[in-house]
Amino acid sequence: MKKLLALTLTVAASPAFAASGPFFSLKNTDFVVLLGFLLFIGVLFYFKVPGMIGKALDDRAEGIKSELEEAKSLREEAQTLLASYERKQKEVQEQAERIIAHAKEEATLAAEQAKVDMQTSLTRRLAAAQEQIASAQAGAIKDVRDQAITVAVGAAQDVIASQMTAKSGGELIDEAINVVGEKLH
Repeated sequence: MKKLLALTLTVAASPAFAASGPFFSLKNTDFVVLLGFLLFIGVLFYFKVPGMIGKALDDRAEGIKSELEEAKSLREEAQTLLASYERKQKEVQEQAERIIAHAKEEATLAAEQAKVDMQTSLTRRLAAAQEQIASAQAGAIKDVRDQAITVAVGAAQDVIASQMTAKSGGELIDEAINVVGEKLH
């Protein structure tokens, strides 16, 4: 490792030893290289290369700054949109919950109304059935009475016919005529 370092230093130092004679002579390579370097620097300054490089760097910095500002603006806009969408999602969710609650309330009211309607219908049908039963009962009582009257009239007719004579029949007719005449006048 030490040998490699010594070799590197020898190779790097050898051009400095290549110059001979006075330093400010055109035969001295170090002086020629220095003059070329200074001339090169002078040409760079004459053509305003450092200004152009500075301007290019400033333009690049300005471009990066504008890109950063645009990125920041886009980020803020994205955050605004995200907040807006989250707010809209929350509103939609609240609206859905209100709709569900309203639907449940309407379903409950509809069920209660159905119960009331069914109760009313049952009451009406029960009343109609009771009326039909009462009507049937009254009809049956009337039929029984009519049958009893028919049987009684028939029995009375048979009894009267067997007990009545012609003389008592005439008296009954005369009496009936008198009663009808009195009631008509």
